Amino acid sequence: MKKITILGNPGAGKSTLAKKLGQLLDIPVHHMDALYWEPGWTPAEESILLKRHAELLKQDSWIIDGNYGITLPKRLEDADTIIFLNYSTLRCLYGITKRRIMYSKKTRPDIGKDCPEKLDWDFILWTKNYNKNKAPKMHDRLARLQNKDIHIFKNRIQLNKFLRSLEYNLKN
Repeated sequence: MKKITILGNPGAGKSTLAKKLGQLLDIPVHHMDALYWEPGWTPAEESILLKRHAELLKQDSWIIDGNYGITLPKRLEDADTIIFLNYSTLRCLYGITKRRIMYSKKTRPDIGKDCPEKLDWDFILWTKNYNKNKAPKMHDRLARLQNKDIHIFKNRIQLNKFLRSLEYNLKN
């Protein structure tokens, strides 16, 4: 596990998992939200986003969390490990709501500078519809990959079991 990409619905805990794995494995962590969002919730130009992403992929090891379809093909190609947090819609809606409360009027550490946490109807709908509209396509995409260590977790219990096993193997 040297090049890890973490995918999933907003609110699933991708960034939290990335930080945890980064600490466990001593691998640098990067967040697609931080690459994409400029101050004031202004999206980066596509060419800038792709350049930033390409620079990260040149590193010997990395953990990158986030989806961002335009960057995904190359990241999946370069990754040796892919983790898909395929949690229930309700769990993810809870996650985005909790995050909004935790970071009220503050910028999260895993997002672009000067982007205070917000929760609008479009984002709620995106999260609500992810498992119906996006997750099936992600399953298909992952099923076509070869020579990758792919982990799909349906809930936190499965993820925590994986993390405990990883911690155990690292210690022994």
